[in-house]
Amino acid sequence: MLAGEGIPRNRIEVTGNTVIDALFWSLKQDYPLKEDIEEILGKEGRLLLVTTHRRENFGEPHRQVFSALLELVERFTDIRILFPIHPNPNVRQEAAAMLNNHPRIALTPPLDYQNFINAMKRCDLILSDSGGVQEEAPSLNKPVLVLRESTERPEGITTGALKLVGTDKAKILAEASELLTNPASYRRMAEAANPYGDGDAGKKIIGAAMKYLLNQDEH
Repeated sequence: MLAGEGIPRNRIEVTGNTVIDALFWSLKQDYPLKEDIEEILGKEGRLLLVTTHRRENFGEPHRQVFSALLELVERFTDIRILFPIHPNPNVRQEAAAMLNNHPRIALTPPLDYQNFINAMKRCDLILSDSGGVQEEAPSLNKPVLVLRESTERPEGITTGALKLVGTDKAKILAEASELLTNPASYRRMAEAANPYGDGDAGKKIIGAAMKYLLNQDEH
């Protein structure tokens, strides 16, 4: 993109995303998780982490997603779902109406950063329409089914770490079931190249800046 705008290639340094630096740094910290979240994460079985909040998914798209979640927990008796619900009433009311009574679906208030990234680290599969999750989850080797028709993060789609499934119930069920039943399909996504960096973006930025400044001094 920068090259297409006429920026000389020798002036472009690829460093990665500092969000990934923050992710890895935060996971190393000794941070006590909320008791109810620790209890959810500690239960037996495979865990699906779900987030959805985008305005275009309000209404029927959300109902399609939630119906797919219900069918998944019926189809796979070993899975559980953790769904931190966005406070927007368009999300909260619909999710509560459709999902609140299932014993293997945990609806919680939004999680703070530390609790959420630990949930990402310890889950098996993520279904989300969040942009940030699309960047962070590949760093933790977690496949993400993206609940959107398009994404501004196409790099993850290209490497195979992310897969667009939209909000159609049948497609969500098909793609999630494939990952839950086919170890080879799961590995392909979990082990896909991470396009968002290795957690050293900050160091690389400093190194590139120092190199540039030192070269300027020489001139």
